[in-house]
Formats: sequence, structure tokens, C-alpha cells
Amino acid sequence: MQRAYAHHIRAMRPDDLDAILAVQAACYPPAMQEAAEVLLARMRAAGETCVIVEDGEGLCGYLFACPSRRGHVTPLGAEFDAAPDADTLYLHDLALAPRAHGRGLARWLVGHLLAQAREQGLNASALVSVQDTAGFWTALGYEAAGTSCPEARAALASYAGGARYMVSVLTAPGAPSQSC
Repeated sequence: MQRAYAHHIRAMRPDDLDAILAVQAACYPPAMQEAAEVLLARMRAAGETCVIVEDGEGLCGYLFACPSRRGHVTPLGAEFDAAPDADTLYLHDLALAPRAHGRGLARWLVGHLLAQAREQGLNASALVSVQDTAGFWTALGYEAAGTSCPEARAALASYAGGARYMVSVLTAPGAPSQSC
């Protein structure tokens, strides 16, 4: 029998950290898990774009994101450097507890933040796809993109093999310009 859950999204709070770390541990191998101090620093740097989803059992997923510039990549394990002149919403880490799989919550979290990004006038969203998730991101409108910035290429190399930089244009007409 499948349970019916009411879900809601809200901004992360420092008291969510233990539950976030538990979801992270369930979703990523140790080499891809990021330190608690880094996660707290991200919440401070980009609080409105770091969100969680809860169900009847508590926190069941999260999405760390920050205002950025197209072409910028946050290295694995690094704090956010939110851009004051942002043109892009950078999605850094999306994870769902295994119990929450199959409910459409990943799409919902992403859609929630993309709607905010559009309202704020950001014209793109970008991310690094890891763990063979490019198909998921492609279905949400993201396309693999190159980056000409040496810093971005170095940051991309901090992820496990097969990591891809991907971009989705949020506004029309025209594509956002790439910068570092």
C-alpha cells in the first residue's frame, strides 16, 4: 500500500543540517559528500535558493542553488560565491531520500526555484550533472554546454568522472552570454 503524503517546500534552516547530511549520505558515495561547514556556509550565502521538501516523516529532499553567472562552476566541496550581477541560477546539489523516490519531488523542487529565477529576471539555469543524471536534466530542458573559462573547467574536474556542465535558457529571445 502506498502512503499519501502532503509535501511542502521551504527555505533551509541550520537545524535541518543533520537531516540534509543523512539524505546526502544515502545518495552519494563518500568521495562526493560535502562537509557540514560548507553546507551551512551555502545556506548563509544563498538562503532563499537553498530549499528542502518535507513530507509526513520530515525532510525528504533538498536543493542547494545560488545566483551565479553563466559559465561559473562551483567546485565540489566549495562554498557558494553568489554573484551580485547574477544572470543564472546555478543548481549545485539536488538529492532525495530513497523513501521519497517516485513522487515527482525532484522536478517539483527544481520547478519551484526556476519559477523564482524567472521572477527575478535571471535568464538561465546551469548545473553539473553527476552520477548519470544527464537524462533527467535533459528532460527538464537542460543541454550539455562547454565552458571556455579555465576556472570553470578546473571546477568541473573536481567532480567524479562523467560530470557534465549543462544549461537551460529560462527567458527568450536569445541565449544568455557566457562569462566566468
